[in-house]
Amino acid sequence: MKFLLIMHVNPQVWDNLTEEERNEVMTGHGAFMESVKASGEMISTAALADPSESAVVRVRGGLPAVTDGPYLEAKEYFGGYYLVECEDRERALELAAMIPDAKVEGLGIEVRQVVFAADAED
Repeated sequence: MKFLLIMHVNPQVWDNLTEEERNEVMTGHGAFMESVKASGEMISTAALADPSESAVVRVRGGLPAVTDGPYLEAKEYFGGYYLVECEDRERALELAAMIPDAKVEGLGIEVRQVVFAADAED
């Protein structure tokens, strides 16, 4: 089964961490990635740029209209993900608990099963 382990970022929470706490989270991702790669459960991962660097494209009247991001005003935003393949939901929850962000008060990891996926070769 494939699961998306979604990391939501709250800039206010992140900014209130000490430099040492932020470094612990960042280095913890390296250890997490090595562990999940070694177990054979890692498919991919990505970290996203700040929402202020995003754009929203809508087609109206056949013409694209581009608006600078973020799309919504929110305290949290989609910061990145791990795509994993594991035995079941329980294991996906175990993996999510290993992601360093899950230990930070005010943050959490959303776990969602992937029900369809395709890549460039499909």
